[in-house]
Amino acid sequence: MITFHILVNLASRLGVFVIIAFLLSQTTPFKKLILKKEISLGEKLILSIIFGSFGILGTYMGIPIYGALANSRAVGVIIGGLLGGPFVGALSGFIAAIHRWGIDIGGFTAIACSVSTFVEATLAGLIHRRFENKKIHWWFGFAVGTVMELLQMAIILTIAKPFSAALELVKVIWFPMTFVNSCGIAIFILIIDNIFKEQERVGALQAQLSLNIASETLPYLRKGLNELSAYKAAKIIYDKTDYDAVAITDTEKILAHVGKGEDHHRTGCNLMTITTKKVIGSKNYKVAITREEINCKEPSCPLSSAVVAPLLECDKVIGCLKLYRIRPNSITSIDIKLAQGLAHMFSTQLELAKVENQAKLLASAERRALQAQINPHFLFNALNTIISVSRKNSDDARRLLIDLSQFFRKNLSAGMELVPLEQEIEHVKAYLSIEQARFGERLKTEFSINSPTALSIKVPPLILQPLVENAVKHGIMPKPEGGRVTIKIEDLSDGVVVSVKDDGVGMTEDIFENIKNNKVSKDKIGLRNVNGRLENYFGKESCLKILSNYGSGTLVKFFIPYNQLPAAGSESHGA
Repeated sequence: MITFHILVNLASRLGVFVIIAFLLSQTTPFKKLILKKEISLGEKLILSIIFGSFGILGTYMGIPIYGALANSRAVGVIIGGLLGGPFVGALSGFIAAIHRWGIDIGGFTAIACSVSTFVEATLAGLIHRRFENKKIHWWFGFAVGTVMELLQMAIILTIAKPFSAALELVKVIWFPMTFVNSCGIAIFILIIDNIFKEQERVGALQAQLSLNIASETLPYLRKGLNELSAYKAAKIIYDKTDYDAVAITDTEKILAHVGKGEDHHRTGCNLMTITTKKVIGSKNYKVAITREEINCKEPSCPLSSAVVAPLLECDKVIGCLKLYRIRPNSITSIDIKLAQGLAHMFSTQLELAKVENQAKLLASAERRALQAQINPHFLFNALNTIISVSRKNSDDARRLLIDLSQFFRKNLSAGMELVPLEQEIEHVKAYLSIEQARFGERLKTEFSINSPTALSIKVPPLILQPLVENAVKHGIMPKPEGGRVTIKIEDLSDGVVVSVKDDGVGMTEDIFENIKNNKVSKDKIGLRNVNGRLENYFGKESCLKILSNYGSGTLVKFFIPYNQLPAAGSESHGA
């Protein structure tokens, strides 16, 4: 009956103990201490005092029995050792042990209980070192508590005098104290574990928030880092979070500042805070926990803490993202992770923007390369042909001049992203009209269009004429008797097939292999250019297909889908 009485009373008092522990676990300072992977000496001292105080509380809540105490003192100090390591375990155990030894309540077991309290806490700290990077489960805490309480019983039997009294005491208290205190340790670990789970939940929400912010800022940051894109990004972060201010800078000035302090942290001003300059110099994030660390020169600045993360481009700092709060020391580990995550995503977006801009410049250079392919000899020969025709038929000469002007106008205005296929056909007809006047019966042409509606499909400009010119120049003209070039437009259910066929000399196997392997000579750069732009804009299914037999001609064709969604990352430079 005595054992049952002790068990019930210890359990009820442990309930008060657990409630206090739960309330403590809800405080922000305690959460910060528990969640930190590395804690300073000062923070270890604080934890030692907290868990040592739990040990003292366990003593005061003890149940007098046979001139001694049945208590839950070991719960607090063992938890301190398991969570804080040897230093916290030993110091919290020492605090509780000195108190137990010094007060006038424990009778003949005072020294034994003091020694056991210190030993239990120290051993728990050593166990922490063994499992430092692993999660401690509640059942493990229960097992540790059981072993430690049994060890306490052994110390009482060894040290407490007289032995007969110690034995009678242990017989009564060993089960209630072992079971209840082990349960208390397990419950305390569950409470601590809940802090980590809460952090994981918050982290998941922060990850989702980061993705949402990144999605909304992408249209602005893809245009590069400037005052407008920085303001839009900062405003989105400010609206979606509870930060008191958000700022984005380059390496010299403030690009945007939204929220508190925007009256003096103005766009275009030179960098004002020393923390930002340190981040730019070190390429690592920095946390400022006081106004002095932020070091803003404006006396009325309300910003008192901040996390500053670098924006990188190819490992080079191009700016900073800054998240501010008006309360000192209010930057949490979650704030740091959010700042790092957003800065990383922004850096990626800005790098993609640079790549996209370079692709636009490349596409423009490709168009200029095609325009530059207009051989001066072609113009010279065309004018000579027109002069010759004008002597015989002025109307034909006038028509050829119109065709020549249309040809050049379409070449020089090839900066449009997409044009109707019909416009490309007209361009080819203007080119072939001049070449037919020049070569006469040696050059025959044919257009086969099975559906006029197919001509409305959009294609990049200067995509067809280089193929026709190739057929004339390298296929038909080397053949003494000349030949025929056939341009065919086939309307399929899912797109249009465009083909250019000639019955000229064809290609040798070496030339054909060089074209397939993208190793073409300067006079065949048009094929590579056309193929690259088709693939970039519509994907691999639209690449050029080339069939050629030496001595019997060449067929070049490509496919344009009706669902004209540009290939990833190339919608802005398909032309």
